[in-house]
Amino acid sequence: MTSRKIDSKLLTSETEFNASRSDGPGGQNVNKVNSKITLRFDVSLSSILTAEEKDLLHRKLLGQLTKDGVLIIHAKESRSQLQNKEEVIAKFDRILIKAQERIKPRKKTKPSKTSKEKRITGKKINAEKKRWRQKP
Repeated sequence: MTSRKIDSKLLTSETEFNASRSDGPGGQNVNKVNSKITLRFDVSLSSILTAEEKDLLHRKLLGQLTKDGVLIIHAKESRSQLQNKEEVIAKFDRILIKAQERIKPRKKTKPSKTSKEKRITGKKINAEKKRWRQKP
């Protein structure tokens, strides 16, 4: 299995952008201009991705995909449609990068000899303190 880096540039032909009215900043401009950008990417129907890559994205993006396996991302922070499009592409890139990260397996460690001794001496000191508090 050769792992390749999946990014938004690779998938541009399969991404769909829609512009709609935003509820963000802009005053009266909000009611006139379609500045909100929605990116839609269908993981299931992708011809660029291999079956392994599709499976990986389905597992990692489980909470972000629709029932049909479509990833939907919105951007409406800016008044500009172009800036929102750039922002939605950046969000898409971040999501793809995060989905491809491999989780490092945890290495089991043992406490050192000195830390064990330190813990035991601390317990003995506490026990001694409590012994002095008891009634004879």
